[in-house]
Amino acid sequence: MMEVAIVGASGYAGGELLRLLLAHPKTKVTQITSETYAGQYAHFVHPNLRDRTALKFQSLDDLGQTDLLFLALPHGHAMNHIDKFAGMAERIVDLSADFRLRDPADYVRWYGCEHPAPERLGGDRNESFVYGMPEIYRERLTGAKYASGTGCNAIVTNLALLPLYQRDLVRETVVDVKVGSSEGGNKATPASHHAERAGVVRSYAPVTHRHVAELIQELELDPENPRLYFSVTSVGIVRGALATCHCLLDEPLTERDAWRIYREDYDDEPFVRIAKSRRGIHRYPEPKILTGSNYCDVGFAADPENKRLVVIAAIDNLMKGAAGNAVQTMNVMLEWPETTGLEFPGLHPV
Repeated sequence: MMEVAIVGASGYAGGELLRLLLAHPKTKVTQITSETYAGQYAHFVHPNLRDRTALKFQSLDDLGQTDLLFLALPHGHAMNHIDKFAGMAERIVDLSADFRLRDPADYVRWYGCEHPAPERLGGDRNESFVYGMPEIYRERLTGAKYASGTGCNAIVTNLALLPLYQRDLVRETVVDVKVGSSEGGNKATPASHHAERAGVVRSYAPVTHRHVAELIQELELDPENPRLYFSVTSVGIVRGALATCHCLLDEPLTERDAWRIYREDYDDEPFVRIAKSRRGIHRYPEPKILTGSNYCDVGFAADPENKRLVVIAAIDNLMKGAAGNAVQTMNVMLEWPETTGLEFPGLHPV
């Protein structure tokens, strides 16, 4: 049984990690940390875990050795203490943005800071972090010591676009990602106040977002002229991210072409499903029916007359966009069956 600890377990992603790992047949959660709730039972913050665990939050200063460490800290924390964390565990999965980008200069551009541990970037499977997206880096992640998380907006968009970009079919793309309130974390802000957030449709990043850095990196775009135009819109749901990607193509594609491309790439992926039907109300991906699951559903609609393919992808941002993907990454790192602990299919209706 692998002993694991969660640093930052009181947040939304940390709570989902705890929920998943408590039910995982190969892990035993032995430590959870929170500076705010040290000494309190886990269910005080995560009431869904009542009678599931007697663990109490502890201070980071009291954290001891473990086999694998999940870091669910705010951005900027892990990078400044990575040597300390590396001394506590043989393996680390970090959910923050601190080790996602391979070029240290990108942290200056996108996060406004010099990276204090550039030697940890690069993804060579030894002392640096591999980008935690099994659909791309399954081979590199196998046996790796350190893995990063992925941005929720980035992973849903990358999964939508990768089959097209890997075939060099796209001239430029316009993407709008609609997200639920949990993407903002559990810290109260004026924007999260119920009177301001309830029922909202609010464009909060109309021309750029930090997760674009991951799109440029993984789609291998020109950083100075990516020709990918990205917006994020908050909507009145708690969980979920829906990426609508208007792909302007060099040559027209029919829906039959799109089916062939996406089946070639995703038929064997355990957590990517093609959601494209001719009838019924669930013809395209919807975040709602993915609640609590680790799936990414991908669908599309062809507009060959205008050389356009609209690709739609949906995830639960706390699962495939954070905790679920982190557990999937752990499974790959340790060469366990990739779906272990992640079999829940979601709910309907919800």
